Amino acid sequence: MGQLNKQFDSLVKALTPELYRYAMGLCHNPDTANDLVQETFLRAWRSQNTLRDVKTARAWLYTILRNENARLYERQRPEVRDPHTLPAVPVRGYDTSTEAFTLRRALTRLELQYREPLLLQTIGGFSCKEIGGMLDLKPNTVLTRLFRARKMLREMLENTQQSELEKLS
Repeated sequence: MGQLNKQFDSLVKALTPELYRYAMGLCHNPDTANDLVQETFLRAWRSQNTLRDVKTARAWLYTILRNENARLYERQRPEVRDPHTLPAVPVRGYDTSTEAFTLRRALTRLELQYREPLLLQTIGGFSCKEIGGMLDLKPNTVLTRLFRARKMLREMLENTQQSELEKLS
C-alpha cells in the first residue's frame, strides 16, 4: 500500500501544474481552478482501482477534471459566471505580458466546444485521437474544431491589434 501512495504522490506532484492550467482555461478563476484540481485528485484516489493502465493516468485525470468542471456548472446559475473576465493569477512562470493577457482574454471568448480541444492539445499535449476519446468526438471533428479555434483566435487577435493601432492614430 505504501508503494501505491508514493506513486500517487508523484503523479500529483508531476501533473498538478498542468491540470491547474487546464482548469484555469476552463473556468478562468484561480480559486475554482484549485478546487477543481483538488477534487480531481480526490476522485482519482477514491477510484484508482478503475484505472486499468498506468500509462493512461494523465488522460484519465484530464477527463476527471473536465467532468468535475461540467458538474460544477450544472449546479451553478449561468448569470454568476462572466466568461470575459480573467483574473491575475499568481503562479510561478505565469506570463504577465500584454500579449499573454490578450491571448488569454481571446481564449475566454471562444465557445467551449472550440476552447476545450485547443486547451487539451496545447496544455495537455494530447493527440486528436486522445482528445476525441476524452470529449466523445471523432478525430476528424477534433481536427476541424482545432482548425476553427485557431482561425477564430487569429481573427480576434488581428482585430484587437487593429483596434489598438486605430487608438494610437
